[in-house]
Order: sequence, then structure tokens, then C-alpha cells
Amino acid sequence: MEKVCFGIDVGGTTVKIGLFTTDAKLVDSMEIPTRKEDEGSHILPDICQAIEAKLVEKKITRDNLVGVGIGIPGPITKDGTVLNCVNLGWGMFNVEDKLSQMLGGVTVKAGNDANVAALGETWQGGGRGFEDLVLVTLGTGVGGGVIIGGKIVTGSNGAAGEIGHIPAVTHDAETCGCGKKGCLETVGSATGIVREAKKALAKSEEPSKLRNIEDFTCKDIFDAAKEEDKLALEVVDKLAYHLGKAIAGIAAVTNPQVIVIGGGVSKAGKFLLDKIEDNFGEYAFHATKNAKFALATLGNDAGMYGAAALIIG
Repeated sequence: MEKVCFGIDVGGTTVKIGLFTTDAKLVDSMEIPTRKEDEGSHILPDICQAIEAKLVEKKITRDNLVGVGIGIPGPITKDGTVLNCVNLGWGMFNVEDKLSQMLGGVTVKAGNDANVAALGETWQGGGRGFEDLVLVTLGTGVGGGVIIGGKIVTGSNGAAGEIGHIPAVTHDAETCGCGKKGCLETVGSATGIVREAKKALAKSEEPSKLRNIEDFTCKDIFDAAKEEDKLALEVVDKLAYHLGKAIAGIAAVTNPQVIVIGGGVSKAGKFLLDKIEDNFGEYAFHATKNAKFALATLGNDAGMYGAAALIIG
């Protein structure tokens, strides 16, 4: 019987679980609710129950399960210790040891969800074929991960790759969810882009299609910008400036081969990618400016793939 592993991506709403063969083929996937009540005490038992049920359904013996990889939405150390994952209600404990014990001693490897997603894009996504990669995810917030030599860079306590909290904005800075002013996330997230557009509309009498949309979205802004709406273009150009400049700084430290842009905002596609790359080229150190840019391809499955890659990548 073929050897398999599970890749698990724990999110704030659902847990995505993928069953993979050791040659990287996704056999099956499922989602279960993330039950955060009672300080998240139900999450790991629910995951174990889902894994056990899938093994029975697929007639896979425990001997053919080589391991379980898991991505967690919070800082996690190299030895698998979660450091107060507030999004799940978890305090400090070693998730690798605990989940392994619950599964009868199966090998478990854990990582931060954004870092694990970066590994997934390196393994089977937009960064496939490269060993040195930076992933920047633009969604409700701004996240990311750094892969060097095909391995996740975690830092001393698991906080490496917190790209959204680079202090990028010095003028008219907003307060970030972390409590600090001027984080990249305040202008680079979907929430930040909409806020910047609303500020621009309030400060200017410039005609704009956005004025005709009561509750416009990030997509509406990009759609208007693609139609050469001047105000929308200014908002997108400001976003691309901050992202390009911040990524140039990241590249000066990590020297990646490829920079992968993901998250919901990346659905703007080449239109956004080209603008970010132009700004990156303006500010990048000469030895790093040849880095390629690519769009993420795994979407919401990146974390699941990356978790599997912790075991078999």
C-alpha cells in the first residue's frame, strides 16, 4: 500500500485537511469547523477524529501513515511550541508533541501558517522550481513567509516573515491591529486599500466611479483603476509604492530568487504585479533586483500543501 501523510491548515473558521501520497499527489481533502470555544480545547481532538475517519474510509493502515504536518495561525518555535495563539484561544504548549501523542506516536511537524503557505507555494505552486522565495499574502491583513534553501526561516521565536508589520508608512500613518502605527498592513491589506480610497475621496473632489458605489470593495478599486479612473489609480499606485519599497528591503536581507504575491488582493493579477515590480526595481539593491515576480497559484490550499511538505517536501 502507498505511503501517505496529512497536511493540515488550521484557520480561524475552518480546518483544511489534505491527504497526500509521498510523491506529492493530493488524494482527498476536507474541511471541519474550528471550534474555538473552551480555549480551543476541541481543535486537536476534532483533527484527530477526522484523520482517523479518513484512514478508515480509505482503508489505510497506521503503518502507511508517515506523518502529519500542521500550520498554525500564530508564532511557533522550531521545536513545535505554540506561543500564545490568540486566534485559537491557545496558550503555550508543544503542539507537535501533543498531537503526536493523540495519534499514537505518529510524526508531527508544525509551523506558522503563513510560513507553511510559503513552503507550499515553493513546493507545488507559484514558486515551484526555486529554493529561495519570499511569499507576500495580501488579504484581510498582510502576511508572508521566507524560504531559504528550500527551508522555512522561522527566526528565534517563530516570528520571521511577519511582513505585514514592517514599519513602512511614515506620513499620515494609521494604527495597525497590532497597536503600532504605520505597518505595511495598514496600506497593503484589502481593508487598508479601501480605507485609503475613502480617505482620498474625502480629501478630493476628483470625479471617480467609486463615488457611485455605496460600499465599494478592493475589487471595485482595482476595476476602476484598470479603467483609468484617476483617483483609483492613485490609490493603487500608493499601494504598489509601499509594497515595492518594502519588498526591496526584504530582498536586501534575504536575496530571493522569486517573490510570490498571493492572497485575495492578488486577484488583480498582472496589473498589480507589474506595478509592484516597477517600484521594487526603483528601490532594490543592484545585486537583488533580478528577483522574479510571480502570482501564487495554490490559493487557499497553499497551507495544506505546505503542511504536507513539512513531512515529505
